[in-house]
Amino acid sequence: MGILLTLAFLFFIGSLVGWIIEVIFRRFFSAANPKRKWINPGFCTGPYLPLYGFGLCFLYLIASLQIFDGIKNTTLVKILIFVIMTVTMTILEYIAGILSLKVFKVRLWDYSDQWGNIQGIICPKFSLFWAILGAVYYFLVHPHILTALNWLSHNLAFSFVIGMFYGVFLIDVVHSTQIIAKLKKFAEENDVIVRYENIKAHIRWVHEQRQLKYHFFLPFQTEHSLHEYLTEHKQSKYHKHLFENRIPKTKNQK
Repeated sequence: MGILLTLAFLFFIGSLVGWIIEVIFRRFFSAANPKRKWINPGFCTGPYLPLYGFGLCFLYLIASLQIFDGIKNTTLVKILIFVIMTVTMTILEYIAGILSLKVFKVRLWDYSDQWGNIQGIICPKFSLFWAILGAVYYFLVHPHILTALNWLSHNLAFSFVIGMFYGVFLIDVVHSTQIIAKLKKFAEENDVIVRYENIKAHIRWVHEQRQLKYHFFLPFQTEHSLHEYLTEHKQSKYHKHLFENRIPKTKNQK
């Protein structure tokens, strides 16, 4: 099977499974969700998280590389693979977070209250989480990947399902990018950084207070336009919860 079809399959699986992991984590374990609400996580509207999709592709490539064939100590090889997996996933998370901050003026997640965090984007606690996921993948998933890919090669009709996934996914990305563009416009006009997850949670809270229907897969749907909603709450007591002030540039940065 071609490497592109393999990676397409893995991205599909990783994105779906990652979304399930995040939904369960946020519902039952996240300290940021004390009321234990069901939360639709991530940038997209649908049930998938691209970060996990890319992550699974990288984990597969790392585990498949034969760069440690000259090392006879299997324990050392496994340690090196786990370290590379952890560093790779942490870098991937940092790139996604910093691009969102610098380009779109939106903070997709916030680890500012975590020890050892860097710009609130990465921290040791969640790097450990990536290490655990890497170990789970290496021991429990990777040995069966070839079997799954072999099944896929003999059931190419399933590729139609993958094709449908990418069709819906691309439409979703366009829709989500439009939302991000609106948030970016507001952020630039008001010189702030928008807290993405906090905005979603606040919209849900407002809907509950007003006894309005809340759409799990349409978390940014409000009574009025999103820009009007943000403007309404810009000067409210929730300002620091929903927005953060951008650090002004120094003369050398201009």
